[in-house]
Amino acid sequence: MAVNTKIIKRRIKSITNTKKMTKAMEMISAVKMRKAVAQAAYTRAYAHAARALLADLATRVDVASHPLLERREIKKIALVVITSNRGLAGGFNSKLIQTAHEYIMESERRGEQVEIILLGKKGKKLFQHYKHIIAAEFEKVDIVSHINEIIPMAHMLIKEYQEKKYDKIAVVCTDFKSALQQIARVTEIAPLDSRTILMKQEKEEIKEGAHTEFEFLFEPNSASVLEQLLPRMMEMQIYQAVLESDASEHSARMLAMRNASDAATDMIKDLVFTFNQARQASITQEIAEIAGGAAALG
Repeated sequence: MAVNTKIIKRRIKSITNTKKMTKAMEMISAVKMRKAVAQAAYTRAYAHAARALLADLATRVDVASHPLLERREIKKIALVVITSNRGLAGGFNSKLIQTAHEYIMESERRGEQVEIILLGKKGKKLFQHYKHIIAAEFEKVDIVSHINEIIPMAHMLIKEYQEKKYDKIAVVCTDFKSALQQIARVTEIAPLDSRTILMKQEKEEIKEGAHTEFEFLFEPNSASVLEQLLPRMMEMQIYQAVLESDASEHSARMLAMRNASDAATDMIKDLVFTFNQARQASITQEIAEIAGGAAALG
């Protein structure tokens, strides 16, 4: 019985140390989550307004005005997958990877080729598990704080779409709804027309709101304005997707670490109870042996 109590004590100590680590990671993730959520919230209204502007603009100008407005037969798709660099975030990465895999399989059934552009190290599982093609990989910082951090990837996508290497660009990311709810989704960001720019919810909101007929006036001309406006708007959509993903990642990690800490607390309580039972049984046995020895001596 003494051996059993020693084993239990070692397990209690080990789980206590693990609980300290998960509690510390929970607190760190909570700080990062607050920062990431604040950044996503600051730009969300602007990003939605920009998408609405693009959708309206796309219905009023000739698609031949700029290559990013051109809709052509879909043969090749660039799929941007935004994952985390580290694990211990619950089902955050697995949901993203599954969503990306389903999108790729559906596209391939239509005869469309999909190439993956990774942002985040965990996205490599798409190749390791499913053997999908990875065309490029970009380094992802823990919390994106400025649009310049995603500019290299955005410029590459815009350039290759204009050169007709890709016929569509889509982003797989996680929308932050709350600390308890993050939704993995696919958003098409090119071509820049009303069918791909707005999500279903935003389209419904626009229909419900007042609609005013007006005409765009371009100075000095539409070509120069669109050349400056459309790439910036596309960069903004990618940037907002990364911000939403950051907020979702740190929220998922904070919740996962909290659940791990709670599970460790429950395990410690059970082990302490088992330890007390074993110690009490050992004491009872020793008393019984002493009483038996005394009775044998008369």
